[in-house]
Amino acid sequence: MGFSAQEVVRLRSLFPALSRRDGDREAVFLDGPAGTQVCQQVVDAISDYLTRCNANGNGVFATSIESDQALDSAHASVATFLGADDPNCVTFGPNMTTLTLSLARCLSKSWKPGDEILLSGLEHDANYTPWRQAAEDAGATVRVVEVNAENCTLKQDDFRSKLNEKTKFVAVGCASNAAGTVNPVASMCAAAKHFGAFTFLDAVHYAPHDVIDVKAFGCDFLACSAYKFFGPHVGIMWGRRELLEGLQPYKLRPSPEDLPGRWMTGTQNHECIMGTKAAIDYIASIGRSEDSSAETTREDLLNAFSRIRQYEKELCDRLLDGLAAIPEVKVWGITDTAERAQRVPTVSITHARHTSVELAKRLAEKGIYAWHGNYYALPLTERIGVEPDGMVRLGLVHYNTAEEVEYLLAQLATC
Repeated sequence: MGFSAQEVVRLRSLFPALSRRDGDREAVFLDGPAGTQVCQQVVDAISDYLTRCNANGNGVFATSIESDQALDSAHASVATFLGADDPNCVTFGPNMTTLTLSLARCLSKSWKPGDEILLSGLEHDANYTPWRQAAEDAGATVRVVEVNAENCTLKQDDFRSKLNEKTKFVAVGCASNAAGTVNPVASMCAAAKHFGAFTFLDAVHYAPHDVIDVKAFGCDFLACSAYKFFGPHVGIMWGRRELLEGLQPYKLRPSPEDLPGRWMTGTQNHECIMGTKAAIDYIASIGRSEDSSAETTREDLLNAFSRIRQYEKELCDRLLDGLAAIPEVKVWGITDTAERAQRVPTVSITHARHTSVELAKRLAEKGIYAWHGNYYALPLTERIGVEPDGMVRLGLVHYNTAEEVEYLLAQLATC
């Protein structure tokens, strides 16, 4: 089941920012793809760390010991969130981009002229340019999987035709942050493995909408960001232990050689790592039965995302059906009802008479917060021909409501 109207009201009450008023009504937050709002327990967790055990690691005194224990619990929580068995394979950093740039620098040391890496034309640039730059440094060849412009999906036949014995690395996103397309990453990873290529998944945009499962995906590395799933600004990377131990990261001499420390450069953002754990605990609470313990389990997360998927699909169907009735609006991405399971509720549009910034401003005047431009999804926006204006992105998450969707549609119909 999804959510009742009463439960949506209850969940929204846990997010302080959602009470913000813009004019004579509550603001409509459709900016989630750039960063969701945070629930109160995330705020409380950050405050609790800073006031209770704020200390650097590996000390012999009380606050340092308590801090290390707290951070260990956060690694375990994120491992559960990702479907991973080993918490020490979870790395934190300032953001996904920084973690990806660091990994690209390390991986490319094994690449050479004649090697090929395969990227996707559907990506956020953080899962594109770091690999391209690293390949250029190594003299390796970059190949790109092309996009079906009519519905912003990857051409799977093109992907398979470009895989070969020279392919050393494949990077693809779990879901497009611009068009909402969900890629068949498990089958893509399996195809890459057939040729011995390493695989990297960008799950940043996927994380607030569906279950991440590194084992089922079959990837070698995966990255996401807590601020996209109701947490603070923290980047997360997971990798297979044998690879994280075998690769040599760029690190300081006194820093640890064991996992996860060898991949976590400098002092981490401890308070926000604890906020990340709180965000995962919040999501798990959505799927937790009344008679279960308060400790987050994988089953809680699976149940939560089952409910989130159903509710968000209802909202997205309502939005797509309503947009189809507005002649001046074009949706970039999957709209066919038979294919909507292959998308998350992130919908990018253009307008026949207004540029993206003009349309975003008109919506903002009505208290609707939506992003315009390319959202760093430049590989896609270049391919579908919407540069330099880009699109307007309408990003739904589970704290949005059917009433907000109807209000948005009414405003778009009169723009």
